Amino acid sequence: MPRTTTDGDGTPVPQRLLAAATRLFAEQGYDRTSVQEIVEAAGVTKGALYHYFGSKDDLLHEIYARVLRVQQERLDAFAGADEPVEKRLRAAAADVVVTTIENLDDASIFFRSMQHLSPEKNKQVRAERRRYHERFRALVEEGQREGVFSTVTPADLVVDYHFGSVHHLSTWYRPNGPLTPQQVADHLADLLLRALRP
Repeated sequence: MPRTTTDGDGTPVPQRLLAAATRLFAEQGYDRTSVQEIVEAAGVTKGALYHYFGSKDDLLHEIYARVLRVQQERLDAFAGADEPVEKRLRAAAADVVVTTIENLDDASIFFRSMQHLSPEKNKQVRAERRRYHERFRALVEEGQREGVFSTVTPADLVVDYHFGSVHHLSTWYRPNGPLTPQQVADHLADLLLRALRP
């Protein structure tokens, strides 16, 4: 499929549509944003939208999926690195915080609007998230098997504890607040590792 660009800055149409949808969904909510508003904000036609995205919920899905794809690639790299498991888990735990904060609109839109996805897309997203969580949990389990991490708390609960914090970021984190994304990430990663200490 050819990458259609804008008349102005050369940004590909799919990226323009995603940027417009992200801004409108964040400002107005997914259910209160029309396809017409998205195409007008992106400066394209409805035909262009439907060429790249079959529906409005395809846009919603892609807003979340693009962040999750980056996070999955980075987690796979951390998990596969030739480092002690404690170092790999800490890097992965901090990274998911930073990448979530860097894409806070995307994450908050998605968690507010996931119920609007079609059943098929909802199932697909849950499977993508499960894959991420399972890879993360495997690091915890590896450390538990090696005796590096405590086995008192089941790995599933440890993972849920960390990702509960991550999913809650959009309710309180502010870019102009006292902590940088990396500082928040370091604090939360340290909390996780303290909870796992034997």
